[in-house]
Amino acid sequence: MSLIAIAMNLLLAGLLAAALVLGLRLNRRLKALRDSHDNFAVAVRELNAAAERAEQGLADLRAATDEATDTLADRIDKGRALAVKLERLIVEAPRAAREAPAAERRDEAREQRLGALLSAAREARGNPDRALAIEPPAPPATPPRPRVRASVEDDLFDEPPLRLHQGGRP
Repeated sequence: MSLIAIAMNLLLAGLLAAALVLGLRLNRRLKALRDSHDNFAVAVRELNAAAERAEQGLADLRAATDEATDTLADRIDKGRALAVKLERLIVEAPRAAREAPAAERRDEAREQRLGALLSAAREARGNPDRALAIEPPAPPATPPRPRVRASVEDDLFDEPPLRLHQGGRP
């Protein structure tokens, strides 16, 4: 073996050692790349699952919003119907207030006449001369009519507004 052959073998051994070292370094880097790729795949799966949960949450939120909107619309409709009914009752209240006392007065007058007739009949049993002098009682005087208000809003402004003096006290 000549010196050239030994030098070439040593050079070849050195190059093989360098290739081996570079191969090991490349293997480590490829392994790190594969691990990061696997980690990236896991992260993508987790992100996908989170996106699906978010979509489901949005769908649930939309459904809850639609249900709340329907419920609120129903309550608004019922409120409007009750407001119309209340307004109608407010308008009809003065008329009913005028009619109710008149009916009560008629009933009271009938009761008083009936009571007077009964008491006169009882007295007539005890005193036959007085039986011919039965007089019906006079109808009672009509009470004053209640004041009719134009609307409910008038009540809001019956009192004068508060005025603040300097210093913030009324």
